[in-house]
Amino acid sequence: MSRFLAMLLDSAARSPRGMTTGEPKQPVRRTWPEVHAIARRMAATLRAGTADLPAVEHGAAVGVLAGEPVSIAPAAQAVWLCGGSVTMLHQPTARTDLAAWAEDTVSVLRMIDARLVLLGAPFDALAPVLAERGIPFRALEGLGEGDIEPSADAASEDDTALLQLTSGSTAEPKAVRITHRNLFANLSGMVEASKLDVERDVMVSWLPLFHDMGMVGFLTVPMTTGLELVTVTPVDFLSRPLLWAELISKYGCTVTAAPNFAYAVLGRQLARAEEGSLDLSTLRIALNGAEPIDPEAVEAFTSAGAKFGLRPESVLAAYGMAETALGVSFAPVETGLQVDTIDADQLESHRRAVPAGDAPARRFPRLGPPLPGVEARVVGDDGRVLGEREVGVLQLRGDSVTPGYLTVDGPVATQDADGWLDTGDEGYLADGDVVVCGRRKDVIIMGGRNIYPTDIERAAATADDVRAGNTVAVRVPAGGEGGRHRESFAVAVESRKAGDAEAEQLIKKDVIRRVVSAVGVRPAEVVVLGPGTLPKTPSGKLRRAATAELLRGR
Repeated sequence: MSRFLAMLLDSAARSPRGMTTGEPKQPVRRTWPEVHAIARRMAATLRAGTADLPAVEHGAAVGVLAGEPVSIAPAAQAVWLCGGSVTMLHQPTARTDLAAWAEDTVSVLRMIDARLVLLGAPFDALAPVLAERGIPFRALEGLGEGDIEPSADAASEDDTALLQLTSGSTAEPKAVRITHRNLFANLSGMVEASKLDVERDVMVSWLPLFHDMGMVGFLTVPMTTGLELVTVTPVDFLSRPLLWAELISKYGCTVTAAPNFAYAVLGRQLARAEEGSLDLSTLRIALNGAEPIDPEAVEAFTSAGAKFGLRPESVLAAYGMAETALGVSFAPVETGLQVDTIDADQLESHRRAVPAGDAPARRFPRLGPPLPGVEARVVGDDGRVLGEREVGVLQLRGDSVTPGYLTVDGPVATQDADGWLDTGDEGYLADGDVVVCGRRKDVIIMGGRNIYPTDIERAAATADDVRAGNTVAVRVPAGGEGGRHRESFAVAVESRKAGDAEAEQLIKKDVIRRVVSAVGVRPAEVVVLGPGTLPKTPSGKLRRAATAELLRGR
């Protein structure tokens, strides 16, 4: 039996802690042994199969389309008890074209060779859509008769536990193969680095479970280690962001996590909340990851939360990716956000991260040392391993690193002959800390300078009437007759005033002014779009490649 599954079973048998779901209307708490008992009944049913539906056997890939953690937790355990792997399918929204979503889902299921989908609330109504496409499914509601005894050979270290659909910049499906070995190594490293204490820590989460931060960090980790968990859905948070803080206050939460944009949203809510209405003093870890961290947004969040007892040192900057199950590096606990302020010219022209003096500077969060069991190095264009504060591509190695992807064209290995994974991220190492500058493929090269889109996007986002978190900078390749046009960039922003010609002109001028002030170069074009126009992945990340295509098509 794999170490991951053995740890989960130990927690399931002995932990007095559990998960609370159903907030804010009908909270229900189940202990982890109670969740596991449901999982065993589900597993017995899945292993038996039916005349029309295949049994879930060792090595089977199972898709899960559900939004409620109360049903996803035992369903995932049930699949693992059968020796199968779990794939959290991308979830349609109210704006989704169901026909296109169904075709994409068929492609994903074919890619991972899944024979079965487990369907649960709030997506029960999609049963006819799945049936029309010939997708075999079973409803989670009422699933579970009998019992099974966990088998010692249910899973080995190199069996697949999760097939994590990536949320990259393209729409082409791809799944990261996370083995039991990967999960155990990464889970153990994160627990050690964050100093999790099962006796006193309480997690609160609204993160989507089809994303690795939610599924691994805030369901699998507490379920496997026996931590107390309070969990709601992303819809609950987006409908009323202050609910997140209310749950932290109500349950004495010590650990939570979210992407940077969510802290910016919550910070604005806290600034308007009545003093004394919340208690955030128990929070010791507010992990910020999954997207570039904006130091100003973090500072606004901690400032707004101070009147409720929020300590600035609770913010924990982190770097992670699905290719390592979740975590790569965590900043030290209880130190707060540490920012590396470096000379802009040395970075952009000489590829060195030199601490800034009085010259124009760039600010990057220090993301801490690699997790235990993870090695990190920086490599130049010529393949040379770079030294301290030299900027290049980050590479990773260790038991957390996935052995490969599943793609529509077949399996693809991720590691080189020495076990190194190329992350595609540019960055550097500073005193042992990982610092990420941006995605390699997104870097804009102008006049010998390497300009990162994040710097442009943050400047554009400060313009009047631009929707926060909805700005994208994309490369405009060199071209034209004789190559007379050098590489440049365009900026796309969302605004509720899109369509008003006079307002758009003012927005464009403001964006240009702020971008020039920040990075010293002028965008070739600024495009103002209506809310909801910019392409995003199912987990909410802006897609730069798709945005570039959108702008070319205008």
